[in-house]
Amino acid sequence: MQSFSQFIAENNRVSADKRPDFQRWVELYIEHTKTEKVDSDSMRKFLSWLCNRYDISDVNQARGALQLYSYYLSRRRPEKTDNTVKLFRSSYAQISPAVTRPNLQGASPQSGKARAATATFHTKNTFANWDAVEDTVSRLMRLKHMSLRTEKSYLSWVRRFRSFIRAKLCDHVNELDLKSFLSFLAVEQKISSATQKAAFNALLFLFRNVLGKEINGLSTVVASKVPRRLPVVLTKEEIQRIFSHLEGSFHLMATLSYGGGLRLQECLSLRVKDVDFSRGCVTIKAGKGGKDRETVLPESVHGELKRHLQKVQAMYQRDRTKGLPGVPLPSALERKYPSASTEWSWFWIFPSTSLSIDPGTRAVRRFHIYPTTFQKAFRDAVRASGIAKHASVHTLRHSFATHLIESGYDIRTIQELLGHSDVSTTMIYTHVATRNKLGVTSPVDAL
Repeated sequence: MQSFSQFIAENNRVSADKRPDFQRWVELYIEHTKTEKVDSDSMRKFLSWLCNRYDISDVNQARGALQLYSYYLSRRRPEKTDNTVKLFRSSYAQISPAVTRPNLQGASPQSGKARAATATFHTKNTFANWDAVEDTVSRLMRLKHMSLRTEKSYLSWVRRFRSFIRAKLCDHVNELDLKSFLSFLAVEQKISSATQKAAFNALLFLFRNVLGKEINGLSTVVASKVPRRLPVVLTKEEIQRIFSHLEGSFHLMATLSYGGGLRLQECLSLRVKDVDFSRGCVTIKAGKGGKDRETVLPESVHGELKRHLQKVQAMYQRDRTKGLPGVPLPSALERKYPSASTEWSWFWIFPSTSLSIDPGTRAVRRFHIYPTTFQKAFRDAVRASGIAKHASVHTLRHSFATHLIESGYDIRTIQELLGHSDVSTTMIYTHVATRNKLGVTSPVDAL
């Protein structure tokens, strides 16, 4: 049978110089607790005992070793995992605040109104098969007006979780299954921290709203490492070279994305009413996190955008002449304002040239340009310009923020323009701003 030392050596999650330390922490845990099982109470007491004798860096390393050891035990003895559900309860609630915990507690407890909305789905219900579970997840997400992209993502994770636990019945799924799956993703699939958190949020929705089971804590889950990545930023000269290889609506989309720091979906979802030429601003409706904000509409793009809107209005008039259904509206606005979907103000600034079937109503409508269409055009332009950087449409947003910092704008203003909730997210651009290095000159230049 594979030993713990062989396990950490084969999964390459622990560097060779730290493997003896991980083995030592596990041996010390077994010696101190007199048990090989890793339950929440024993782990909490052991880490509290370490806090009085070792530095916090050692305590954190011991925590990581025990998380891996817990996962190793669950994979080695899967038949015994049903008896260790309490493993998930928080091991750090009574430990020094300096001990960090995995960032997997992505959602707060449900409000009374939310519980009432979902009670009909899981009160006294049992599911004969996973197909019924997936159908309930889909219907409930639509009831909560969650986006179609989120629905697809959640259902994908539910299917992967279903495959992981194999033939286990829905009613028998417990927190330990969730913990094992999340650790499996981090240890064996080596997914990123953001992907692991997305999986957790999807399965948390499944447990709380469909299966009717609350998650009490996942402190022993092996968390994916959070790498520190600097964003790719294009220089102004590189942006000009890329723009020279874009034409028509693609050139306009790229100009608006760079000129106002728009995300890809925010740019494509713009409607005629969102542009205010007199104030020189663009209103982003229901951006990331469901937040509205205003950003800059470059003066240099006014003429190009007005000419573009004239062409779009001709398409709008053809749709009205043919009697096509109007464009889709957010949430329940179409029921509240039945004629709004056919009004010019709600029409897309970047409509698709072809019609599509609305997945919600099954009506044939005109949607905005598909994201991959713009992404491919931008990628081709980057390649044609001869730029070696791994640039995407989102790189224009990074470049917008960085160039504003280089121009001397304060970080709070840039935070509002980008729509960041936390200024620390915006601060990452100070690390790539070439004029924000306090005038430091490399010592090699003095040789």
